[in-house]
Amino acid sequence: MTDKKAPATMHEMDERSMPAWVLSFSAAMVPFCAFCYGHSRGVTTRVVERVVKSPVGVYGLLALPFLTLGMEKSIYDTVQSWQGLDPNVVPKDRGGFPSGGSSLPSFSLIPVRKIAKRLTQAIDQKEQQEEK
Repeated sequence: MTDKKAPATMHEMDERSMPAWVLSFSAAMVPFCAFCYGHSRGVTTRVVERVVKSPVGVYGLLALPFLTLGMEKSIYDTVQSWQGLDPNVVPKDRGGFPSGGSSLPSFSLIPVRKIAKRLTQAIDQKEQQEEK
């Protein structure tokens, strides 16, 4: 968790336009489609055979789920950061399974994008509070 105040609802945190979900969907589907294509070409079998024949042997197969989950979290966190959403912030109305990824460290490959609209809104709100 970051030291920022958690928003009360997901709507307060997420101000993206309606078609913005296409970016998240595409970011998840492109690697998945690449996996499906590779699987149809026998890549999965070759990866398993190579891991089994490696020095770690069959025990190396135990690392595959952790590696693939790490790659999935990296893609998700990177897309969220690209859209200006901090993957470590949890709205108060969210949490628990299955949305517990924010309690893990962020695997984002880029920093959280600053969106000017949000920054100016925060400054405007502070100025309004100071005027009162």
